[in-house]
Formats: sequence, structure tokens, C-alpha cells
Amino acid sequence: MKSVALAVAAVLVGLLTENASAQAAEDPAVNACKNTGLLALRERSPEITDLVMDMESLAISKSDTKVEDVAVKTVILGEAYIARKEKTGKPDRFVCLLGDKGKVLLTFFTAQ
Repeated sequence: MKSVALAVAAVLVGLLTENASAQAAEDPAVNACKNTGLLALRERSPEITDLVMDMESLAISKSDTKVEDVAVKTVILGEAYIARKEKTGKPDRFVCLLGDKGKVLLTFFTAQ
């Protein structure tokens, strides 16, 4: 848990110095975060059927920071709708950290 807190803190500091930009739906980083996030959510709740990213809310920032010795290259912040048994509720906020070669390091979802 301490690593997650450090990661989020490092990312937020990095965001203050980087420009964020909206991205297209076919962005490989967004797809990686969606797929990894969906797998993680389904492990905890098998009734989850889909994860729909709100493309207009996404902020994608390039980063040049580290959490301990792990490089963080991209940070994605935004909203996503978690579908459960064909029903989608309110959006959840999410953070996704990507490292070297687009590897997803962390996906974190929280209710608003």
C-alpha cells in the first residue's frame, strides 16, 4: 500500500510539470489501461462485463519520473464506466501508470 501511495504522489507531482492532452479512442496506452483495468476488476467482481472509458475526460501526460527504481513514462487520468451485468452506473475516476514499452504498472479506480 505504501508503494501505491508513493506512486500516486510521484505521478501527481509529475503532472504539475507536464502538459496533459486528450487522446483518440485508439490510443495504445488507453487500450492497455482499459484491458488491464478490466482484468483486475473482473478478478475482484466477476459480474463486471465491460469498462467504458470516457474519452472526453481523459488526460494523458508524458512523464519522466520514477517510483523507487521503476520508470513511469505515461500517466492517464479520467473517468470510466464500469458495466455490471449489462447495467452501467455512475462514472468512476481512474489513474493508470505506464512504464517502459507501454507496460501498465498500476490501474486504480475510485467512486466519485
